[in-house]
Amino acid sequence: MISLTDSQKIGMGLTGFGVFFLFFGMMLFFDKALLAIGNILFVAGLSFVIGLERTFRFFFQRHKVKATSFFLGGVFVVLIGWPIVGVVLEIYGFFLLFRGFFPVAVGFIRRVPVLGSLLSLPGIRTLVDKIGESNAMV
Repeated sequence: MISLTDSQKIGMGLTGFGVFFLFFGMMLFFDKALLAIGNILFVAGLSFVIGLERTFRFFFQRHKVKATSFFLGGVFVVLIGWPIVGVVLEIYGFFLLFRGFFPVAVGFIRRVPVLGSLLSLPGIRTLVDKIGESNAMV
C-alpha cells in the first residue's frame, strides 16, 4: 500500500476535480468557466502531489521549454476567454511534456489482461507500436 501525506491526498483530490471540470467543460461545448476552473485545479493539484520545487523543475527544464510554453500558454488562453484554441494548445503541450512517459504506459497496459488483448488488435496495434517505440526519454 502506498502511504500518502495529507498534502498529497489534497493534491489527488484537486487533480481529480480538475480533470472532472476539464472533461465536463469540454462536454458542455468548451465552457470557459469550467475549463478555467479545471486548469487551475489540475495545476494546483499537481503541485500538491509532487511538491512545488519538483513541479517547477519538471516544467522548466531546458529541453521542455517548448512543451511548457504550449501547455501554460494554453492555460492562459483559456483563462482569457478562447477555450477551443487554448485546449488545442494545452493538448499539444501535454503530449510534448509527457511523451517520454508514453512508452512506459504502453508497456504497462500491454501486460494488463483485457487491455493488452485490445492493444493487439490489427488497427490499434500499429498506432500503439508507434507510440510505444518513442525513444524520447524524460
